[in-house]
Amino acid sequence: MPYPLIDIGANLTHDSFDVDRAEMMQRAADAGVTRMIVTGSSNQGSLDAVALAETAPGRLYATAGVHPHHAADFDDTSTELIARLARNDAVVAIGECGLDYFRNFSPRQAQLDAFRAQLDIAAETALPVFLHQRDAHDDFVEVLEAMLPRISRAVAHCFTGEHESLQEYLAMGLWIGITGWICDERRGAHLEEIVSIIPDDRLLIETDAPYLLPRTIRPKPKTRRNEPAYLPEILRVVARARNQSEEHVAKITTDNAIRFFELD
Repeated sequence: MPYPLIDIGANLTHDSFDVDRAEMMQRAADAGVTRMIVTGSSNQGSLDAVALAETAPGRLYATAGVHPHHAADFDDTSTELIARLARNDAVVAIGECGLDYFRNFSPRQAQLDAFRAQLDIAAETALPVFLHQRDAHDDFVEVLEAMLPRISRAVAHCFTGEHESLQEYLAMGLWIGITGWICDERRGAHLEEIVSIIPDDRLLIETDAPYLLPRTIRPKPKTRRNEPAYLPEILRVVARARNQSEEHVAKITTDNAIRFFELD
């Protein structure tokens, strides 16, 4: 890949990487993935993401936030922690935050409260927001729309929705993160049909490793663990679906990531 890639969402502190994290990072570099944003999704997860990012400045960055699955644990300590981590040079976004009514691992009211609190932190720190939404579209839009005038930038991470919700997110000014979901012929075929409506300057790509291994990879990996080295496969499928060259999509998504996260 002649143009360097940026994975805007990878859960690199996941314990599945404990056995070969250094090798995984080398495979990413060999595949042209030069920078990665490590996702923070809980109090401890955010601390771990920042600690990992600090081991490779300029290569790894982090987000700080509490995923809706962990919203029941969100309290004043969480607010203080995220606000403190936001001052760290390694932290480039607030989140992963949002709403997830698919499994409701946390009560909906707790999710709403944690979401609003993190949007407040993003507004106060001028950092962009790394968003999660599943089966909660109406509440998500209602909460977010009220806050958008105060927020610098926001990305719908791991977008898997339909045409209507994509149009609505774009109209709201959101950036769109596309994962290996688009490579899944069972669940993601609709994304291939609509990914082309995302403007060049609002498209981002991500693996969400170790989840969402692209099903189109050949030869098929020995395990189901996804990793940043597979980002070029997502790029390939996105480029094909948009009827654009891989070089073009590599350039715009990398330039967009640098702009969105204000990377050096």
